[in-house]
Amino acid sequence: MCLNLPQTKDVRMRSYEEIVKAILEIPKFTTKNNLEHTRELFERLGSPQEQFKVIHVAGSNGKGSVCAFIDSVLRQAGRRTGLFTSPHLVCIEERFVLQGEICNRNLFVSAAEKVAQAAEEMTKNGLPYPTFFEFIFAVGMVIFAKEQVEYAIVETGLGGRLDATNIIQNPQLTVITSISLEHTEILGDTISKIASEKAGIIKSQVPVVFDASLPEVRQVIKERADKLEAPLFPVFPENIKILLNTGKKIAFSYDSGYDVTATLEIPFGAPYQTQNAALALEALNCIADKECIAREAIIQGFACVQWKGRMEQVAPGVYFDGAHNSDGIVKFLEATEQITDQPGILLFSMVKEKDYHYAAEILLGQGNWEEVILTSVPGIRGIEVRKLSEVFQQKAEHHQLRIRITEIEEIGKAYAYALSVRRPGQTLFCAGSLYLIGELERIAGGII
Repeated sequence: MCLNLPQTKDVRMRSYEEIVKAILEIPKFTTKNNLEHTRELFERLGSPQEQFKVIHVAGSNGKGSVCAFIDSVLRQAGRRTGLFTSPHLVCIEERFVLQGEICNRNLFVSAAEKVAQAAEEMTKNGLPYPTFFEFIFAVGMVIFAKEQVEYAIVETGLGGRLDATNIIQNPQLTVITSISLEHTEILGDTISKIASEKAGIIKSQVPVVFDASLPEVRQVIKERADKLEAPLFPVFPENIKILLNTGKKIAFSYDSGYDVTATLEIPFGAPYQTQNAALALEALNCIADKECIAREAIIQGFACVQWKGRMEQVAPGVYFDGAHNSDGIVKFLEATEQITDQPGILLFSMVKEKDYHYAAEILLGQGNWEEVILTSVPGIRGIEVRKLSEVFQQKAEHHQLRIRITEIEEIGKAYAYALSVRRPGQTLFCAGSLYLIGELERIAGGII
């Protein structure tokens, strides 16, 4: 498949909308090309990924937040940064952040055209067209090289070992966030198998920082790191002490085993963000001496970090959270308990390849809701709202709950309804698929 992009060389004459449409039509969920194919594409682009330092981040939950913390601190320390994450919530350029700002359209268009030209040359040589993620990753690295970033913080797409981002051979360090059962049809059906895929980003003698919450994860990562002589820096949740949680910000300290940090503040109310912050802190400590990162840069970087859709308070008493898998939903519920002890309203949807049966079980079994409003993510991945409602009704009956379950297919109408039925002082939580959160961000005013 090729992108039928306009041929004019004047960027201002090109249609941004046409280019975005063409990119989004590249299949997102298909058989991956192997890493040799990705390397071939990048060689044709001049190997942009080798023109800056890279911090490579994998994991099931928290990848984007960890990336955002690291990026914020490096910018406070005076480094020129590029941040590559996925998925986007409102616009595709969100995936490419330069110095804390979303990439401008002209720069994005120019990079997309360069990647499209290389991709089309590959097809003429009998090679497959890049997958959606390969293409997007290439666009990001072309942008970062052109803008001469010093550091790129790169989030994997899916897994690690076979992910397109794993063509990065010489990162400054690797980070592996919390691991849970996800994409089991691709990554494996046990935590250990999934951890093994994530650990595929570990490189010889390159420091690796990782979430050490689960013993099976610790074992897999240690074995891989030992084999590659990669220094290990585990982060244990019991070494994090929350000192204050106002629902809008958290103050915490972290004991790394060789140093206890003074109080750090983060502008989030979700306790799970302290684990992500600790991972970022440990990662930054690995490069602090070499990069002359002052303590003040860490304090300021943490305090002013921004990351949309992760227990984000978009209005008084209204929160958006992309709790898109089982582990994320458990952490979401822990966060709701910190924010309110009164029955709230939940607006929820999920994509059909996730375990929505288990999601319904823990949301109803552990949550405190007056009403659950179910909606549907647009497109072929969304679950039909009636089907989702049937599961929630069954779980409510099982737990003998007297709870209103409301079905509203269209997200905008569901959100408007949720706002209309919310009583004064009552909290509305909107959670589930990041595709749902993206639509809500757009409705609520977007992020650009």
